[in-house]
Amino acid sequence: MGPISGISGNPTIGKRKDLRYRWFIISLAIIITMTVSIYQYSWSLFAYNIREELDWSLAEISLAFTIFQLANFSQPFTGAIADAWGPKGVGIASALLVGLGFLLSSQVSSPGQLCLCFVIGGVGVGALTAIAVASGVKWFPDKMGLASGLTSFGYGAGTAVFNLMIQAFLGAFGFRLTFIYVGLIMLAILVPAALLFKYPPAGWNLAPAPLSSQVSGAVADYRAGEMLRSRQWFIIYFSFTFTISTVLTFAAQMKMIAHEFAIPQIYFDLLLILFPLGNGASRIFGGVIADWIGTEKTMVIFFALLGLSLLTLVSFGTSPFIFVVSVFLCALLGGSPFALYAAIIGDYFGVKYATTNIGITQTAKVWAGLISGWFVGFLVAQTGSYKIPLLIIAVCTLAAAFFSHPRLMKRPRPKGQAGS
Repeated sequence: MGPISGISGNPTIGKRKDLRYRWFIISLAIIITMTVSIYQYSWSLFAYNIREELDWSLAEISLAFTIFQLANFSQPFTGAIADAWGPKGVGIASALLVGLGFLLSSQVSSPGQLCLCFVIGGVGVGALTAIAVASGVKWFPDKMGLASGLTSFGYGAGTAVFNLMIQAFLGAFGFRLTFIYVGLIMLAILVPAALLFKYPPAGWNLAPAPLSSQVSGAVADYRAGEMLRSRQWFIIYFSFTFTISTVLTFAAQMKMIAHEFAIPQIYFDLLLILFPLGNGASRIFGGVIADWIGTEKTMVIFFALLGLSLLTLVSFGTSPFIFVVSVFLCALLGGSPFALYAAIIGDYFGVKYATTNIGITQTAKVWAGLISGWFVGFLVAQTGSYKIPLLIIAVCTLAAAFFSHPRLMKRPRPKGQAGS
């Protein structure tokens, strides 16, 4: 463990106290991401019931999911405020927006109203997610892969806790009362957590372990504009967009995909637990492996296997066993980008402006949401099958594996040197 500099008071006592406290903060971050993940990874349950009760088209309902991802464009702005003034005020306001989005959704009578509610909730979800993930990078510069994996684990695995409860609520009360009950639960969890949240003290400077690239030594802190001028960021953004489209497609459409492949209910119920658990475990698993062999190599392996899992699903998914295994593998591999890209942003561009930089990068979810929501729904309406969109996503994921190769993805040269 490297030295910590710039901490007021007795440095030894401060070091021990803050080293313990950072585990409390990351626990709060996991709780926050577990709770807000309901918007994304329980969406297919709500979408199915809304479609049944209100007889809206798949494209109309899927648009709300896409609009929710669009709300992630708020992350760079809320991230900049959190970097400048601390995460508590932004966190509390965002927690209120998350709950309000679900409470208002209980009253919708048109697709446009549902989209508006998910914009409100989406702004809160985006801000809280960026704060939680950035906290791992800021508090754990020595273990960025593990920390970003833990914080994003909650976002992937959280609905394993909530999905069966939500499905039971939907069956017993319908989607309107379920939105109210779940919205109140989210408020009860998120507001106290936001009140306790904070970033590390000034001067927190654990000596980082080499994470991704072959270059060692301290990493310069890049402002957003400097990051956006680098070649590496554009590769990251392109790859992030397509690799997360897999898990977002299942988040938005899994119940309808299972219906097309004629999967019995007992197998689908199993996936309601296995998918979020695999999605969450992927983030820790990927983060730990990235700390061990390097982030770029981990990306190549995970994304190549992810593309192959999708191709297996399309080809042999009518077998319930193969369907469950393939979807689980997609989750086990497809959740990793949320941890890997958060870690690589901190590794390549520093931690000082990490909330802003991660927030900008996570706007890739907007385009992934457009692909997994509206675009998939549109193609299904045109072709009558999910196979074509799943094939397109598989090919793009394999392309992301290629572009993530260490010969193409390298840490930017130190500031002031030619090239990038």
